[in-house]
Amino acid sequence: METAVTTVDQITQRRRGVGLIAHDPALSAGGYTLIAPQTADGNVYLVGIDGEVAHQWKMPVRPGRHAVILANGNLGYNGNHPQSESRYAPWSMWHGGDFYEVTPQGETVWRYEDPAHHHDAQWLPNGNLLYAACEPVDAAFARRVPGGTPHGDDDVMYADVIREVNRAGQIVWEWHAREHLRPEDFPIAAGFGRYHWPLVNGLAVDANGRVLMSLRTTSGIIGVNRATGRVDLHVGPDVVSHQHAPVPLANGNILAFDNGNFRHGAHVVFSRVVEIDPATQRVVWSYTDDVVNLFYTPFMGNAQRLPNGNTHITESSTGRLFEVTPAGEVVWEYVIPWFAEYPDEAARKTGPGQLNSVFQTFRYSAAQLPWLRT
Repeated sequence: METAVTTVDQITQRRRGVGLIAHDPALSAGGYTLIAPQTADGNVYLVGIDGEVAHQWKMPVRPGRHAVILANGNLGYNGNHPQSESRYAPWSMWHGGDFYEVTPQGETVWRYEDPAHHHDAQWLPNGNLLYAACEPVDAAFARRVPGGTPHGDDDVMYADVIREVNRAGQIVWEWHAREHLRPEDFPIAAGFGRYHWPLVNGLAVDANGRVLMSLRTTSGIIGVNRATGRVDLHVGPDVVSHQHAPVPLANGNILAFDNGNFRHGAHVVFSRVVEIDPATQRVVWSYTDDVVNLFYTPFMGNAQRLPNGNTHITESSTGRLFEVTPAGEVVWEYVIPWFAEYPDEAARKTGPGQLNSVFQTFRYSAAQLPWLRT
């Protein structure tokens, strides 16, 4: 007897609706959104405000994390390096290390490789590339790091290295977490493994040249003086909860995606976007959903302040992108319609299933895309 097969789509996100969900053209900033889905096999999409695909690139490797449009109109792509040796269980899912600059027509004009790269990378105005990498630390140093959940007696701990390289591929600045952070002051939260400390998942450079770093497993944002390597800002876990994507704003504040894992005092999990005054370390603006647990991604995520004062938000795990006004009203919403599994078994163990997830997305105006024919 044959077993009946349902005609109902088994992908929950698709049943709830994908593509353009809502749009208020009177209040939205408009423009185009750049999307590099984690499982889309190197396809990068530029999506118009009405949900149509306005342009597409096909890259030779799947994204390590994300893509951006550079000031010259080219695509900056953070690809997943196919020869990056596995360092620990989730490494395959979140490492990058294969960087491309590609024209709108798909011609590669620059490439740089570092198989030790993971998570974020920033394409700087001077053409340099700033990114996070990691290095193993010895057992004596690892013992000094408090907290976390051991995964085995022979686990190696990796610590972050931040590198800046020029167009010739030369390292022009390097910062080692083990040299500048006192482990006892940056304990790993109990819900995270002890294989990566403090796990820099987001980078930015503020107007004063200070390098902002988001520390995932220890929860917090630090600011590092480039000349001395010293930490001169530390927004701690009393303000943010295992956040991503610190973004310096024109007013001197910092925008961040506050994921909310293990949030102190919370009875339900929820994410929020926060604007922080670094001088007072107070949250001066925030966005949460009216039903707080309806906006939550336990990993990845970013926010972008738009020219009209609105904020573009990436709820990464569900592939949900939306725009809110300063008053917190949603004026645009789009759900990524491309679902697939990770191509490699190692990544599927950490991120199983048909996914439409994305690390970060960014909105661009038509003026930033003069090559685009609409």
